Amino acid sequence: MTALLDINQLLDELENGLRRILAERGVDNPALIGIRTGGVWLADVMSKRLGLAEPYGELDISFYRDDFSRIGLNPRVAPSSLPFDTEGRDIILIDDVIMSGRTIRAAMNEIFDYGRPASIILATLIDLGARELPVQPDVTGKALALDAHQRVKLRGPDPLRIEFQETGQ
Repeated sequence: MTALLDINQLLDELENGLRRILAERGVDNPALIGIRTGGVWLADVMSKRLGLAEPYGELDISFYRDDFSRIGLNPRVAPSSLPFDTEGRDIILIDDVIMSGRTIRAAMNEIFDYGRPASIILATLIDLGARELPVQPDVTGKALALDAHQRVKLRGPDPLRIEFQETGQ
């Protein structure tokens, strides 16, 4: 594994994009939710950078995955934690990498089980394209195209770093 991208530059892009879209939409009190695991690490960083006073939420979408019956339960499943009411709230949903859109669909299904938010802003550190569902991030640190045998991974939490892996070709 080797370093692929400058994490600080990606975090700056994510922060600037979030500030811009929050201002454009007039959102002054967003609730931040990270998808485990990388999204939670990013939620921690973005919560501090954006100066949010309210604690961020954590989603474990294991039970909401559409391949749950095929792959089974992740052995490290943990309960989700949303320390705020989602009903009527403007939510920032954050994840490390978006590819097919299926993780985000699962996360939104879970959020709606807690209550109907006013809006959801989707922020991802890296966008790999390759959508299987019509889900697009509102803010992304970087769009990236990888070869079929390459994978990108956020490592952390301290320090956060982006690495890529070469898989069997």
